[in-house]
Amino acid sequence: MKKKPPSDVRKLLLERYSHVAEGTALLFFPYAEVVIHDLSTQTVAYIANNLSKREIGDDSALDEVDHTASDRLVGPYEKLNWDGRKMRCVSTVLFDDAGAPVGLMCINFNIAVFEDVRSVLDRFMTGVGVVPQPEELFRDDWQERINAFLHGWLKERQLSLNSLSRHHRRELVEALHLEGAFKGKSAANYVANVLGMGRATIYKHLKELRGVAG
Repeated sequence: MKKKPPSDVRKLLLERYSHVAEGTALLFFPYAEVVIHDLSTQTVAYIANNLSKREIGDDSALDEVDHTASDRLVGPYEKLNWDGRKMRCVSTVLFDDAGAPVGLMCINFNIAVFEDVRSVLDRFMTGVGVVPQPEELFRDDWQERINAFLHGWLKERQLSLNSLSRHHRRELVEALHLEGAFKGKSAANYVANVLGMGRATIYKHLKELRGVAG
């Protein structure tokens, strides 16, 4: 098969794929760089959102082009950028009309910034010197007991507070009553606020439940 001149390959790559590179880089800006490599010259043909400080015309340094071409897609894989930050990358082969591999598009995503955020969140969530809840201080923490029971009840039924119907709310009030949740001072008001119900409605339900129990 007759190979195309390098100039024709470069023109094809830029006409067909430069806007794809720009669109991808724009969508994930400022974290993604997209590089198009010209396999006919083994050089960089295009860079969108340059994060790697390479220049157009630089050596592509592609050692396994034949293997990559047969796979069509390689990755995700990781590499270090010039500043030591970790990049997660995907490379895909670009073909001409005859099905011959003529280019390689590499999307390089800076994941270091997200690792930094995760590290901060991990430190924050782990806390410093966190101890178990003092039993002598929270021995009668009726709010926490209500919260624990309520969310256990919701999880068991695969429901959420926002999706509760009127029937569900009445059923939950009955379950909390049987659990003894309304013995705490202001417990009825608290449950009314959490469930988005009127206090009068809560008291009405409790009166009916206590009447049945009596």
